[in-house]
Amino acid sequence: MSLIPSFFGGNGRRSNVFDPFSLDIWDPFQGFPFSTAGETTAVANARIDWKETPDAHLFKVDVPGLKKEEVKVEVEDGSILQISGERSKEKEEKNDKWHRVKRSSGKFIRRLRLPENAKLEGVKAAMENGVLTVTVPKEEVKKPEVKAIDISG
Repeated sequence: MSLIPSFFGGNGRRSNVFDPFSLDIWDPFQGFPFSTAGETTAVANARIDWKETPDAHLFKVDVPGLKKEEVKVEVEDGSILQISGERSKEKEEKNDKWHRVKRSSGKFIRRLRLPENAKLEGVKAAMENGVLTVTVPKEEVKKPEVKAIDISG
């Protein structure tokens, strides 16, 4: 087992330095008895879609049952969009008798590398019906000015 993530494949998961979705958190202690990975795996499969429009990059994350106070959206190092949150376990009363527990609880974190044309000053997030939408506006790309040169002779 390698102690560092492979950027060249071979470890069963997609890892490509040019793919923004390959920045999912890597836990070097995964598989060890004291690993923190168990805390994140319950909700770690928060699904995310990324759509690019002419004006912005839109990220949609399924976070059913979470309140906006339980979700955090951050931009790290000016190029990494980090979306994290935690679903707490329900309080158990002494008189309660659980027949089945299928809903997951725990932490999740997703990290995505933002493209170079991301305008970080205008990042917005909104949550509606269990879907978090993060809008990252695009900077206007200046087209290079082309000047025709007359050929003499």
